Amino acid sequence: MAMAQAVHVSERLRAAAPGLDVEIVGIETSGDRWRGALADLGGKGTFLKEIERALVDGAIDAAVHCVKDVPGDVPAPEGTEFAGYLARDDVHDVVVFPEGSAHRTLAGLPAGATIGTSAVRRAAQLLRHRPDLRVEPFRGNVNSRLARLDAERPVDAVILARAGLDRIGRADRAAETLPLDVMCPAVGAGVLGLQCRTADTGVADLLRALDDPATRTRVAAERAMLRGLRGHCNSPIAGHCTATADGPLSLLGMVFTPDGGELARVRASDEPGRAEELGAYVADALAGKGAHRIIEAIPH
Repeated sequence: MAMAQAVHVSERLRAAAPGLDVEIVGIETSGDRWRGALADLGGKGTFLKEIERALVDGAIDAAVHCVKDVPGDVPAPEGTEFAGYLARDDVHDVVVFPEGSAHRTLAGLPAGATIGTSAVRRAAQLLRHRPDLRVEPFRGNVNSRLARLDAERPVDAVILARAGLDRIGRADRAAETLPLDVMCPAVGAGVLGLQCRTADTGVADLLRALDDPATRTRVAAERAMLRGLRGHCNSPIAGHCTATADGPLSLLGMVFTPDGGELARVRASDEPGRAEELGAYVADALAGKGAHRIIEAIPH
């Protein structure tokens, strides 16, 4: 999927600047190779650190990241910036069953059925909705997870991002789309962020040509909330900012215990020019409902 995303960005850059020479440099990170819990390896930042090191060292000029994988408790390397955010793709999570499975919905699964996901946010919301199900860790890139699901059938279903399936051309595997009131997305879900060296103004200008202002505003609100919560990679935090064409921003923030048994939930609105203030307000309001206590009680 990372390569598909890089190809997509390169095509967009060539369309914006005809004749531009773009080389894609593949970097396999420790997060890609690791099959255990991300917390044991250092959290979501394990997908970024080698790539950001290559950026800072000058081995690459720009990096493409899934914004949902950019940690909120670790600052970006000094001298770098996210110059562009592509327009947000579908933020929904979907249920995928092994090929040949008789099941097509979560509701149709019997008590005790196993669901594969290594995302604490997904596990918490799934167990809140269906506490009779069992959640099993299930990592790897999307292609390898699909292949393992079909060949080994280690679980009865997996939860994946629709955007990820779309990007690798496997949207056909989505059997059920989970409503947002059942599965609130991760902060930055569905967004590709384009990072470069701040001093490299030529590259920054190219990336800004792909920037979607509406997406940037929503990401700013969501990530301000994430920073305010000081969540780590094991924190079940969900956040989703929306807005009508001419209306205010609306930000929903949620923090769960890992089993989904306890929830802090806040929704608030503000003007588009106050995205970061909105995110900070929602984080403070969540803290008033016990969010920090929930987060601090989770090992990391």
